[in-house]
Amino acid sequence: QVQLVESGGGLVQAGGSLRLSCAASGRTLNAYSVGWFRQAPGKKREFVAAISWSGSTYYTDSVNGRFTISRDNAKNTVYLQMNSLKPEDTAVYYCTARVGSTNYASESSYDYWGQGTQVTVSS
Repeated sequence: QVQLVESGGGLVQAGGSLRLSCAASGRTLNAYSVGWFRQAPGKKREFVAAISWSGSTYYTDSVNGRFTISRDNAKNTVYLQMNSLKPEDTAVYYCTARVGSTNYASESSYDYWGQGTQVTVSS
């Protein structure tokens, strides 16, 4: 069993930056692929970014070039660096994980989910 806890959300002005963290406990993340999803009010949860167990990264088009996902296996933590934030990035951001490789953009591919952290970008 893996427990995931997100942190780092908050209120930021458009153009600003935030770094989200996803800290895991229960198991080491070395063999896990980790993804970030987000859900804005009134919208479905959507894929944002993912990093495979081997370090390959994947992004949805709307954040490509602005967001960077990375992992620190020694700290059992995955990060999402978010730059040039826009009001449309406002959402609850969720960290999720599963063993091995996966269809990274699909919610159903993941086994473990955090509780989420709120990101609000003001215009």
